[in-house]
Amino acid sequence: MNKNKRYINRLLLTAIAVVTLHACANRGQGPEGGPKDETPPSVVKSMPSNKALNIKKGKVEITFDENINVLKASENVIISPPQREMPDIKSYGKTVTVQLNDTLLPNTTYSINFGDAIVDNNESNPLKNYFFAFSTGSEIDTMQIAGTLVDAKNLNPVQGVTVGIHSDLSDTVFMKKPFLRISRTNDLGRFTVPNVRNGMYRVYALTDGNRDNFYQPGEALAFTPSVFTTSLENYMRSDTIWKDSLTVDTIMTVPAIRYLPDDVVLRYFKDETTRQYLVKSERTVPHRISMFFNTAADKLPEIKPINVTDWENKILLQKNERLDSLTYWFTDSTLIKNDTITLEVKYMKSDSAFQLKPQTDTINFIMKKLKGRAVPKTTAKAKKDFLTFNANLSPQFDVYNPIMLNFEVPLKSIDTTKIHFFQVKDTIQTPLKFRLEKSDSIGMKYVIRHKWIPETNYRLTIDSAALFSIYNQYNDKYKGDMSVKSLDEYSAIKLQLAAFEPTAVLQVLDKNDQVVRTAPAQPKGTLIEYLTPGEYFIRMFLDRNGDGKWTTGSYLLSRQPEEVYYYPKKLKLIKNWEFEETWDYNALPLLKQKPEELIKKSEGSGSKNN
Repeated sequence: MNKNKRYINRLLLTAIAVVTLHACANRGQGPEGGPKDETPPSVVKSMPSNKALNIKKGKVEITFDENINVLKASENVIISPPQREMPDIKSYGKTVTVQLNDTLLPNTTYSINFGDAIVDNNESNPLKNYFFAFSTGSEIDTMQIAGTLVDAKNLNPVQGVTVGIHSDLSDTVFMKKPFLRISRTNDLGRFTVPNVRNGMYRVYALTDGNRDNFYQPGEALAFTPSVFTTSLENYMRSDTIWKDSLTVDTIMTVPAIRYLPDDVVLRYFKDETTRQYLVKSERTVPHRISMFFNTAADKLPEIKPINVTDWENKILLQKNERLDSLTYWFTDSTLIKNDTITLEVKYMKSDSAFQLKPQTDTINFIMKKLKGRAVPKTTAKAKKDFLTFNANLSPQFDVYNPIMLNFEVPLKSIDTTKIHFFQVKDTIQTPLKFRLEKSDSIGMKYVIRHKWIPETNYRLTIDSAALFSIYNQYNDKYKGDMSVKSLDEYSAIKLQLAAFEPTAVLQVLDKNDQVVRTAPAQPKGTLIEYLTPGEYFIRMFLDRNGDGKWTTGSYLLSRQPEEVYYYPKKLKLIKNWEFEETWDYNALPLLKQKPEELIKKSEGSGSKNN
């Protein structure tokens, strides 16, 4: 009996030890919880009540069923009419308070759009699209205006941009008065302006950096000449009741109200009207100086040298098409050695009212001390001093490309008799005629043109001292080979517009929405050849001003940005194949044209003219 007791006691002790060890091993896990909280907070009460009338004080207090936070209240909470003084928005425990600091307007509906800013403390579940409203008068305005904001150049949805309305339909109100009511675009570019009084309105979008709620030149914007009239219509909506997450119980048809307009499309752009000024001036190397302006100019600045004589004969001017980047190359050795170049520069600068006025600056261009030899020598006695350049020759040369020669410094002279071009077959070199053309204003870029034969090898040779720079550097011997690709390596696109538009320009795009090729539309179909096989997309813009590139809009000139359309399908091009199709670019609404895989959501900043 005693033996049995001892045996039983040993079993009990063993069992206790096992349980204890198991408990210790799982101590960090704790008790299993219930399902994850996915329920957003809900409103329990508010002071005043939502949609209350005849309110005299601008304080709102809303209580929820759990502890909450308001995320980035100053950015995410939108109040209409827009407030001159920033409201105080606070959250503590289960309560949110909003204190309006502006004097309340009579007979006005106030709306507080929290968007998705209210979240619970536990899992940050948002209370989506939460609106609160009250009126200082005897009724609540209930109309709405809704739509979508897209980038004018690429039709991407633009988020985080203020959208406002005006009942004053004059063309100047956008620059003189704050918006009546405002909203902000979400990540899909959608906006809803709620609690609008029944009437007629114009709709605008604005990147309102200073939060004054009206347009100032230089701000990105969208506008439309259309006037929108609010209305509503009754319709029957289908509601689905679910038994569980996978099983439909009942589909019911219930009455609903549609507030119009709900399909406003605004095309967002950066206005060309910007303040013009000199950004910086520099002399990074002794033999040139540069000036950079923030925007395009109509004419070159006037230069008056202070400590330099015969200025015009001692420089070469390198300029871009917009005249916003200017580089002056010194061709005189005494000028290069001068520690300080002082110039009086007269240019056009915008004043505070965006009016261009003459501005005169005295600028000292000081030679910085640089490591190594920064000044080109006047002779080339060693290989390192030779004139250098790069050429785009390759074993896979495209049949439509010219040969491009890019130099580090401007050229002074070229001896074309020392430049040779051959067709190469086996060991036989056949001399060919070619065209050498300067492709910039100062001789830093040249092209060699010839009608290439596919599947053919070519050779370019340049004798020593064929090329001389403005600093008397000359080239070393050069030999470069290339092979032109077979036509079988290419694909092509032929696109016929269902309704021909003579101003249309077609653009072939890659998967990153970047332009690969551009061609003006042709009445009998536009053929774009020599495309490398792969995946492409098509965009079209209407070149209203005939400059060959997409042009942005201007509010001051009442000019909309040039219209943009997307072919709705992806093109998968294969070798030695031509895609041919007729495109009705008006067949789909603008917002449904762009292929989904190209759509990128972007923050509001506006399209650039490029």
